[in-house]
Amino acid sequence: MPVIPQLMPEAGPRRVIAASNFVNTVGSGLYLTAGVLYFTQDVRLPATQVGLGLGVAGFASLATGIAAGHLADRRGARGVYAATIVVQALATGGFALVGSFWPFVLAVCAATGAQAAGRAARSPLIRHFGGDRPQEYRAYLRAVTNIGISLGALLAGWALQVGTHTAYQLLVIGNAIAFGASAAILLFLPPVAPEPTAAGPRWIALRDRPYLLLTALDGIMAIQFKVLTVAIPLWLVVATSAPHWLISGTMLVNTVIVIALQVRASRTIDSPAAGGGAYRRAGVVFLVSCSLISLSAGVPAWAAVTLLVAAVVVHTVGELWHSAAGFEVSFALAPERATGQYLGVFGLGAGLADALGPSLLIALCITWGRPGWYVVGALFTVTGLAAPFAVRWAQRPAPAREMREPCLQCAEPWQVGRQFGHVFESATVSGQAVRPSNGPSARP
Repeated sequence: MPVIPQLMPEAGPRRVIAASNFVNTVGSGLYLTAGVLYFTQDVRLPATQVGLGLGVAGFASLATGIAAGHLADRRGARGVYAATIVVQALATGGFALVGSFWPFVLAVCAATGAQAAGRAARSPLIRHFGGDRPQEYRAYLRAVTNIGISLGALLAGWALQVGTHTAYQLLVIGNAIAFGASAAILLFLPPVAPEPTAAGPRWIALRDRPYLLLTALDGIMAIQFKVLTVAIPLWLVVATSAPHWLISGTMLVNTVIVIALQVRASRTIDSPAAGGGAYRRAGVVFLVSCSLISLSAGVPAWAAVTLLVAAVVVHTVGELWHSAAGFEVSFALAPERATGQYLGVFGLGAGLADALGPSLLIALCITWGRPGWYVVGALFTVTGLAAPFAVRWAQRPAPAREMREPCLQCAEPWQVGRQFGHVFESATVSGQAVRPSNGPSARP
């Protein structure tokens, strides 16, 4: 399938969400490329303080996704999502005023927390406007994200090349403007009515043990994203004879493959069981890629380049399967009335990977060296092998999962009907999970 038609969905809500996401990720690309250098080179904060502040922000943001997702379910996703982007715009604009450690921590905590909250608050919009396969639309948005981040990275390259205070300040202001424009675009999106509140526990996602297990497994697997951005660049510099320009080359190879193939990869993963299988394949593929990376040390430059490029290609195939599996199980196993809350919980895994992944990879792969790469690959493999069992547990009949059962005595009549419908929540028809209707207000 050609790539270009995938880049522009049909006019309507999907195009609005995609446009907002694209502008948003251009800003993210600016920050991801030059944010750390801005604080260390222009603000003159010590690198240790910047690392500590980013770590604090990562942990502080873990709870915001759950809260924002629940609020989006109860109050309407469009307004909550737009509000998180506005907060992100104000926080990143505040970077221009940072001059010391504690203002930096406050600003980066606000920006990181708003980003995590926005991902969760956007989930009900994706489910509502994503059609019969919101997972596939989510994969499309990931391709758009990679395009936006790549463009932002190119723009940030100018500021890094100039290296003046004015250039860095323009980068920060451009970042904030991009987020503000992203929020403004959402005004063209029709509002989404919140799902009716059911009786029973409020924080049902935190009581859903199979879903929490899948969240943990996906979080361990999500450390693979840091392999490309943290482990490979450091390994290339300290352990191989490959030229340093290959760091940018590996990122370019990864980005192009994701843009071209993420949607296609997601089409074949169309049920929770298929998602579990994709996790398993991804884990094995990551073991192969980690092994290839380890072999790039102590060989001639041409061999190191060959091994590293091959490793990145193999790794990206695993990334496609891992991402598609996460899209599938996170949506398919979440009840529609609590999409935001469930996806907020699912984001905890990626949040922990962001916070802990870099230090883990540095300790194993860089400090320990070649054996550490095999340990990391084995960790991914074991995680992938465990995922299908967790998926099967999550698909057990609803009576075995009490956290989704409202109280019949205190429910309205239509909610009682929903309660009996939950018995069939995890039944399958031709391998597809069947969800009960959400009462009289359910969409057709």
